[in-house]
Amino acid sequence: MNEIMRVGLFAGIQIRSFIITTLCVLMIRSIVNMITVHFKCRGGIYPRSNVERFPVPDDKVSWSSEYKEYLPNNHTASSIRGQPWADPNIGEPGFNPQWNAMDGKVNRASYMGQYSIKGGYPLNPIGRTGITGRGVLGRWGPNHAADPVVTRWKRFENGEIEKDKLNNKPILQCVVIKRRDTGEWALPGGMVDPGEKLSATAAREFQEEAMNSLVMTDDQKVPLMEKFKKFFSEGDEIYQGYIDDHRNTDNAWMESIAYNFHDNSGSTVGALKLHAGDDAVGVQWVDINPDMKLYASHKEIVMLVYQKCLANFSHGNN
Repeated sequence: MNEIMRVGLFAGIQIRSFIITTLCVLMIRSIVNMITVHFKCRGGIYPRSNVERFPVPDDKVSWSSEYKEYLPNNHTASSIRGQPWADPNIGEPGFNPQWNAMDGKVNRASYMGQYSIKGGYPLNPIGRTGITGRGVLGRWGPNHAADPVVTRWKRFENGEIEKDKLNNKPILQCVVIKRRDTGEWALPGGMVDPGEKLSATAAREFQEEAMNSLVMTDDQKVPLMEKFKKFFSEGDEIYQGYIDDHRNTDNAWMESIAYNFHDNSGSTVGALKLHAGDDAVGVQWVDINPDMKLYASHKEIVMLVYQKCLANFSHGNN
């Protein structure tokens, strides 16, 4: 290969890498831009209660839109009071939260930027939800979760990657769990413990909900943790921002950071038997496609991972 060909090949590789990176950045921006209006936390009965949300039309969601008739019910579930992971009620002695900042080990800053405080209460950055209070959420303001999107290529028994018959693209699969509270399929994520590293939360939640690690003996758990150590240290951050969650209120809302952990060869997590645990009643590998239905904003996150993995797919996979 002469020098000109080598230079041309190197330039081609650089251009391809630039295109893939640009596509991923654009996809992340499109997801961020998309979750600027919430739907699932407006109207109907608030989860795990008989409290009805006040109707919020599309043109009245924004706090900047005048809505003189807005008289939402106030609801904070009695079941969360006194829980170690939950805030006291606003106004209780000794509770002086530092909004929009790290408050000790509790992160009260939002991925959406500065949120407003009205009458001592934080306001949902997306807008009205038809109910005030905290509902069943532990924290006033942002409640941070981490969601692992664990993926593998679907393969035949001989190890060959299976292609979609309609578009001839490789079929990507991800792990989903069936939530105990709603019965919906979702990513196996969970809340970030105070002071916990976000990627560590994602790995822990996957092991608890998809591998049922909480009931394992130390003899079972140690080799599993060792096997997972490298795999879960190499995740790609996919998304951070607001989540359109049924539990959101005017004063408390879900935000998440999502990581993709891709088992390209299918020999690590992809080869293990899954066991539902913790808050899950079912767990399975599913084919990722535009028609899939998932909890909250999880489908949008999964589809972003799908596009990223396809963009990076090499026909050298086997």
